[in-house]
Amino acid sequence: MSGRTKGAHQLPTKDCAVCGRTITWRKKWERDWDGVKYCSDACRRRAKSSSGLDADLETTLRRLLDERGRSKTVCPSEVARAVGGEDWRDLMEPARSAARRLVAAGEAEITQGGRVVDPSTAKGPMRVRLR
Repeated sequence: MSGRTKGAHQLPTKDCAVCGRTITWRKKWERDWDGVKYCSDACRRRAKSSSGLDADLETTLRRLLDERGRSKTVCPSEVARAVGGEDWRDLMEPARSAARRLVAAGEAEITQGGRVVDPSTAKGPMRVRLR
């Protein structure tokens, strides 16, 4: 088995390539754990249909974070508005996914109430800041 582990006796985990949520090893993936890339069928479909939107969201998030500086935060809605214009609401979940991917890459942190939270389990309003 490969992947990172959260403890000596816990199951290996890795991050979803699309949304950045944590994927935990399952018995049915025993033969192909290295090939598991997505946390759900929805993420698998999104990976196939993504037309550069995810890259645009990540680039915009990085730019906004760089403009603000290390101690400031960005709301995913700001990223969605910058990329989507009038139709920004449809981009909220993809913007949150872009933030989770930056966390998985070690570039950013997601906070709620000023505290760093696990991006896989964060629900509700969130902010993103540089690490």
